[in-house]
Amino acid sequence: MKLSMETYGQGEAIVLIHGMGSAATAWKPILSELTKQFEVVTVDLPGHGRTPYSPIQQMDPTSLANLVTRNLKEIGKERFHLVGNSLGGWISLEIAAITPEAVRTVTALAPAGLWLTPFTSRYPGELALRAMASGVEKLAPSLLNYTWAKRIGFETVSPRWKDLGYEICLDATNAMASSTGYFPAWDALLGKRFDKQIDQQIPITIVFGDSDHTLPAKTCQERSLAPSHAKWVVLPDTGHAPMWDSPTEVLAEITQTALLKR
Repeated sequence: MKLSMETYGQGEAIVLIHGMGSAATAWKPILSELTKQFEVVTVDLPGHGRTPYSPIQQMDPTSLANLVTRNLKEIGKERFHLVGNSLGGWISLEIAAITPEAVRTVTALAPAGLWLTPFTSRYPGELALRAMASGVEKLAPSLLNYTWAKRIGFETVSPRWKDLGYEICLDATNAMASSTGYFPAWDALLGKRFDKQIDQQIPITIVFGDSDHTLPAKTCQERSLAPSHAKWVVLPDTGHAPMWDSPTEVLAEITQTALLKR
């Protein structure tokens, strides 16, 4: 299937892959700075953002990795850096493992899949979360002007939820509300974890926030599952979307990792 992709800037290609229930709009806080150094390619996964969901598309991380790689090849991107958040971080690691010849570097922000015990069911409350986002989508432009509404939507995602910009919150709410691929992606990762080897010649940086309640350190940040040569960074006062809470630090990690390219 064809993915919706947008390209910005000039330079070596760097591909940004969002998380589950999100969209390419999640990268806005760091997009303009990245375009000063790279040709940035943003991707909308199936059933997210501008890419429609297809029931015949497999939604597990390995299948999505192959899908992203095929789409990149179709637009002439044979070699690239990867940056992914959450599910997008897992997909980035899969791409590096499956097609190492295409990957210059990987920066994985709060990547999913690094858990010793794979999930056997969705998080409790996931249905309610998506229903809530869908239910308030039309009201969100008004509701997000109120602190109480912003708190309900983002307190568990970001320790700096009070500081998140209106546009970030509105984009995130709309992305979740319209993500027809959300539950298929959830169900496709059940029973799985990242378990592949990655060429040690590929520089890898893994970034987590110290306040990530979506993928907690005790259960979902198992360093033994990460590539042994990966740089592991924990950012202070940062949640599950490090590019929102700590954009300057995230940009620095991406740039430093990219300089280590093969």
